[in-house]
Amino acid sequence: MRVVIAEDNVLLSSGLELLLEKKGCQVVAVVGDGEAFLDAVAEHGPDIAIVDVRLPPSFRDEGIHAALQARREHGALPILVLSQYVEREYAGELLSDGRGGIGYLLKDRIGRVTEFVDALHRVASGGTAMDPEVVAQLLTHRGGSPLEALTPRERESLALMAQGHDNATIAERMRISGNAVHKHIGNIFAKLGLAPDDSGHRRVRAVLAYLDDAPHSAGPTPGPAT
Repeated sequence: MRVVIAEDNVLLSSGLELLLEKKGCQVVAVVGDGEAFLDAVAEHGPDIAIVDVRLPPSFRDEGIHAALQARREHGALPILVLSQYVEREYAGELLSDGRGGIGYLLKDRIGRVTEFVDALHRVASGGTAMDPEVVAQLLTHRGGSPLEALTPRERESLALMAQGHDNATIAERMRISGNAVHKHIGNIFAKLGLAPDDSGHRRVRAVLAYLDDAPHSAGPTPGPAT
């Protein structure tokens, strides 16, 4: 798997490069800003990109905008976004086109190597990978939402789906049968109005509905540190 990394913190980017190469990935470029990232994607045509939310010069949302542009220009390039804090609106913006190949992880997750590498492969394969901490902060939702029609078990299934888990893993974590998971997910799609002939990626659209329904997180005030 060929990877481009966009991260201005040299220690973190070097650590990522070493980790990925040990896991059999080929890091074809490591860059420190959005413009260099777009150039690297155009030059190398990677299988996936890892992008920090905050990149120079303002350290606010340059990484997100560069990631969105790369997906527009390069056929929904799989993107795994790294963030210091939970920022729900960025995850929703990335998922808004209804396609897969998107991950949103907190930087602390990198230290859990197996989880991080599993998430990377899920995203590269066209799936989603939402950090469990992001999902945990989305559990309390506003009133008047289609999600109110979901049962507690259906909401639990949707939360695990948002993390990017497949049906087998959801069944294992919920300690239920695969048929029960299939039924829960079918009910979720029906209650959210995602018909079987929906042209979009239904799992992604369900996760997007989940994100759109949640209140914005109250993370730390953006600053220059990433």
